[in-house]
Amino acid sequence: MNTCGADGHESCCTSLLVAGGTFDRTYSNSGSGATGKADPATVSSFRLDKYETTVGRLRQFVNYLAAGGAAPAAGSGKHTHLNGGKGLADSGKAGSFEPGWDAGWNSNLPAGASAVATWTKNLACSTGTYGTWTASAGANDALPITCLDWYEAHAFCIWDGGFLPSEAEWRYAAAGGDEERMYPWGSTAPGTASQYAMYDCYYPTGTAGNCTSVANVAKVGTATLGVGRYGQLDLSGSVWEWDLDVYAAKFANPCTDCANLTGGTDRVLPGGGFHTSLMPYMLSSNRMSVNYATTYRGDYGVGVRCARTP
Repeated sequence: MNTCGADGHESCCTSLLVAGGTFDRTYSNSGSGATGKADPATVSSFRLDKYETTVGRLRQFVNYLAAGGAAPAAGSGKHTHLNGGKGLADSGKAGSFEPGWDAGWNSNLPAGASAVATWTKNLACSTGTYGTWTASAGANDALPITCLDWYEAHAFCIWDGGFLPSEAEWRYAAAGGDEERMYPWGSTAPGTASQYAMYDCYYPTGTAGNCTSVANVAKVGTATLGVGRYGQLDLSGSVWEWDLDVYAAKFANPCTDCANLTGGTDRVLPGGGFHTSLMPYMLSSNRMSVNYATTYRGDYGVGVRCARTP
């Protein structure tokens, strides 16, 4: 668990404080400041993992389930530091709050004697080419887990002592809060040397569109110049990262520690992947216009980053 960071000796579980504030969920920024600002949201302080979840970290959860460990308890995984323990306000249903884990989702988590084999099959994804998962410890352990669906991501974060970030929380961190940045690191173009972000298959050769295998997936935190305002790496590129919210075409207003938690099963999936072209996906202001079903794994490039109480 201590193989992340520039020197390879930092805990992959490092989680950093994101100081709360208000920002505009809708804006444009081409490098000279935010314009077209709308849909303000207030976010309380929380912690967000510095690194995306690695293969090595997820394996601990899979091994726990394989050894007879239980799925998350019903109602767990809430933002219990908010609204007197009730969690996030549900912007899709006035007067309602975050329900937490639903026991009906337990069937989506392979457990027991055959669990490792089932997880291995699922995490190979549809192509079987870019799945970073390995059932045993090895060279992939510091790579971001790929081909993860929403249930698995949510359950892992709960087991790991956290929860999935809301869309507002994730976007707040990526935007640099009220700085409403062009990219998580600022306005510098990411270039082709994989210093700011892993995208468009530039890693490791510097040539676009050359993805062929897991060799094109870099260890979490490799793009050290791409650090966000609050210290997180890979908020743009590397893998797409599941959020808690149900996808809605328009933001609900007002929003104070809110999440859209009703009205469908499609979930928010921001961040861009190692295979993703630069525009518009890599921008902090980008919001996916395509819905992703809860069981979506993509061909590759879908992972998670957990949030935690401050």
